Amino acid sequence: MGAFDVRDLMKADAAASATPEMFGSTGGGTRAFHPLAERIAAIPVKPTLSPVMIEGLVRLLDVLAVVGAASLIYWLYAAGHVENTLPYQITIPALAVGALAVFQALHLYHVGALRNFIAMTVRLISGWTLLFLITLAVFFFLKAGDQVSRVWLLGFYGFGGAALLAERLLVTLGVRHLTRSGRLERRTAIVGGGEAGEALIRALEAQRDTGLRICGVFDDRNDDRSPDLVAGYPKLGTIDDLVEFARRTKLDLVIFTLPISAEARLLAMLRKLWVLPIDIRLSAHMSKLRFRPRSYSYFGAVPVLDVFDRPIADWDIVVKWVFDKIVGTLALILLSPVMLTTAIAIKLDSKGPVLFRQKRYGFNNEQIEVFKFRSLYHEMSDFTAAKQVTKDDPRVTRVGRFIRKTSLDELPQLFNVVFRGNLSLVGPRPHALHATASNRAYEQVVDGYFARHKVKPGITGWAQVNGWRGETDTEDKIQRRVEHDLYYIENWSVLLDLYILVKTPFSLMTKNENAY
Repeated sequence: MGAFDVRDLMKADAAASATPEMFGSTGGGTRAFHPLAERIAAIPVKPTLSPVMIEGLVRLLDVLAVVGAASLIYWLYAAGHVENTLPYQITIPALAVGALAVFQALHLYHVGALRNFIAMTVRLISGWTLLFLITLAVFFFLKAGDQVSRVWLLGFYGFGGAALLAERLLVTLGVRHLTRSGRLERRTAIVGGGEAGEALIRALEAQRDTGLRICGVFDDRNDDRSPDLVAGYPKLGTIDDLVEFARRTKLDLVIFTLPISAEARLLAMLRKLWVLPIDIRLSAHMSKLRFRPRSYSYFGAVPVLDVFDRPIADWDIVVKWVFDKIVGTLALILLSPVMLTTAIAIKLDSKGPVLFRQKRYGFNNEQIEVFKFRSLYHEMSDFTAAKQVTKDDPRVTRVGRFIRKTSLDELPQLFNVVFRGNLSLVGPRPHALHATASNRAYEQVVDGYFARHKVKPGITGWAQVNGWRGETDTEDKIQRRVEHDLYYIENWSVLLDLYILVKTPFSLMTKNENAY
């Protein structure tokens, strides 16, 4: 599905004229959406690519083009004919790094620049020429001109420039294709209607190449200050509707149009939205309060203040995905004898399947199915986890007590990591759908509980290696577990993941008093 325009959907959908009264709870407890919001949420969304990732890939291609051109000219002309190769070994990487710096200064990595090949060509050739003039000046002042072949340097300049242009032409074609197919757009919701919301939307529409795709407007006000139509975009509901909307469909960005002076109202809304895995910005284009330039980020020329950033985004997602696949595959291979032995023991101990499947909450509160070794008697299996396993629980088999105590029952979740991709090796543990503490749902016990779903859940996590694993029968236990989960989300790094993985076996042996 390519890019869509909400206003086109409005023209084709007579139900889009519904009023805010259509929102609320139905008798069945399911939130009733604006018909247009339902249509938007139902549209299939292709995975999008972050502009940061596109820019990083282009930088890598630039380096490969520069190094490849220099190496080819050296192999064709200078190889075997020069006594000292050190100047070439220094010059080639130095020019590759210099090209990155010059092109960055000329804004040649912005996605908008990558779409316009002609304008990009002029700046690229200018920057490439400037880089070689600087290089010649450095050779002159260092009196090193006789250390590098002039023919090689001239060939490097010509062939390197041609290689860069050819590479950028392919990049332009690729970026344009991604743009047409909607793979570079950021699905955006505007919070706050009225004059401020209309001014923001008009300002954003006046910019080129922002990549923003406005899905609609949300506002808690139902008076004349917040009309049902804002700059041609419909008001799709309240902040509560926005939270549910973001869980039903992909949403990348929320921009508030509220003034900073509306502190109480702003904080009340942020309190509901910060649990979502999205970027949250505060519009500053109409604010009379001015901050230092570095305080702002921009969509084109429209300034915004960063409020919340999506955790583990852009290249961090790629790094964590690669880490999960490589380490998860190695763990699956190394632990396969243990898993096979456990499966045989379960089969010999009691009747029923070896594996147990259970619905859990995953990323962005989505329901996922996780694998575990069966630890309860098959006829007593609790697929909804309506009742937590307690000490000396009669439902647990003899083998089940051992594998639950040692967490061997969790090993099949490596299949989720390696093959399904809905779990990570490290992350907040996925909780069962109907899990409770003191007979209260977790989200009722812990304020901001769903913020732990801003990242993919994991087999082990920061809470587990700090002793907060197993039964959560009290409000304090789930509170402490969520606190550790949020710490992990805010401080994630590959080194932290490695530390947790290394520490997990030791924690299983020393901190298992809550595991039954």
